[in-house]
Amino acid sequence: MVYEIHSPEETEALGRRLGEALRERGIKRAFITLDGEMGVGKTVFCRGFASAFGITGVKSPTYTVVNEYRGGGASIYHFDLYRIDGYDDLESIGYHDYVESDGYSIVEWSVRAEDEIPEGAIGVVLERTQIESDRRITISGFQL
Repeated sequence: MVYEIHSPEETEALGRRLGEALRERGIKRAFITLDGEMGVGKTVFCRGFASAFGITGVKSPTYTVVNEYRGGGASIYHFDLYRIDGYDDLESIGYHDYVESDGYSIVEWSVRAEDEIPEGAIGVVLERTQIESDRRITISGFQL
C-alpha cells in the first residue's frame, strides 16, 4: 500500500496505525524495516508505532545503535544501522538476540543488514516528494 502523507503528524499517525493493527490482530512479534534517506521521517514513524502501545520518548538510536522500549505489554527494539558495517558489527550489538526474541524489531537503514532480514518482514519505505513536507510511504508485507 502506498500512502501520501502531508506532515510529520501524519507520518506519526501512520506508524501508530501499523502498531495498532498488529496489536489488534494479536501479532506480538514482527520485524519492520524502515528505509529512506536521512531526515525523511523514519524515527517519526517509529515514534507513532510505539505510541500504539502507550510508549513515549522515542528518540533516534543513531549513536546508541539500538534503543529498547517497553510498555503496553510490548517490547520494541528500535535500531539505526547507519553506522553498521557487516555481520560482526551486528553480532556486537546483540542484533540476532533482539530479532529472535518476542517483540517488535524496527530497523532503520535495514539495507545495511540486507542478508539478516528475517522472512515475513514488514517493509516501510519513506520517500520525499516535490513538496518539502510531503512524503510517500509504502508499506509491504502487511495489510493495514
